[in-house]
Amino acid sequence: MALLDRDGVLNQDSGYPFRPVDIIWIEGALDALARLRQAGYRVVVVTNQSGIARGFYGEADVLALHRWMDGLIRAHGGAIASFYYCPFHPEATVQAYRRDHPDRKPRPGMLLKALSDYPTDIERSLMIGDRDSDMEAAAAAGVRGFKFTGGNLDHFVARCLEVRQPSRVGDD
Repeated sequence: MALLDRDGVLNQDSGYPFRPVDIIWIEGALDALARLRQAGYRVVVVTNQSGIARGFYGEADVLALHRWMDGLIRAHGGAIASFYYCPFHPEATVQAYRRDHPDRKPRPGMLLKALSDYPTDIERSLMIGDRDSDMEAAAAAGVRGFKFTGGNLDHFVARCLEVRQPSRVGDD
């Protein structure tokens, strides 16, 4: 299984994007998703969505955006098995979402759910994220973590797939 963060990995982290017009794809993202599918990986997105907790948008907006993203990804030869998101934040302005939830990265809740929901070779599984909290969640879930620091995601994924040992791969 390939677990990927969303904002900062698949699309630019432009400050709580929640509509298709807000999405600027990271260079090589659609090719990277197709590459992962061709390599036999089930791809799952795991994303903190504190914009819900902050009242910027609702869960229905996130679900609609993920449906839209999935359509484009599939049209390009990739596939997302599931999108997992955590709407909670300990300092939320929306009371219903104010809590320190085990799904919120750096905790591994979303990753563990995905690994449980789908039959998985944990040794082959990996997490690609752009923050230290993504790497902490990967380590806590027992999967290899690769920190994406920018550049072409497809090139980065190609290098990640070549790595056999847990590591961080930089994008030169």
